[in-house]
Amino acid sequence: MRAPVTGRLSGFTLIELIVVLAIIALLLAVAVPRYFRSVERSKETILKQDLSVMRDALDKFNGDTGHYPDALEDLVTKRYLRKIPPDPITDRTDTWQVVAPPSNGANSGKVYNVRSGAEGLALDGTPYAEW
Repeated sequence: MRAPVTGRLSGFTLIELIVVLAIIALLLAVAVPRYFRSVERSKETILKQDLSVMRDALDKFNGDTGHYPDALEDLVTKRYLRKIPPDPITDRTDTWQVVAPPSNGANSGKVYNVRSGAEGLALDGTPYAEW
């Protein structure tokens, strides 16, 4: 037996679809900038933590051996770090900028401090290279 034909098909009209798409576009316009700002903030937090861990490892290396390492890889070979973390802004491990010790006296070595090699400014307006 066939269903009776009423003349009107069920479904959405073009106006209803346009209204729904406009609402979705409005929600995306509000949410997407917040999402990307959140991603940048999390990368900056990871960068601060990585710098803190590597600086702490440098201090421990100096405290144990009496001098600073000649390269960041020395921290890995002597097991002060498991691996050199990638810079979260550049996603590379070879962009870290090493700072030599202020004097080459008793604390010889080439790596006194480490900074990010990323270009640009953080969300607070300071350059990454100054962290």
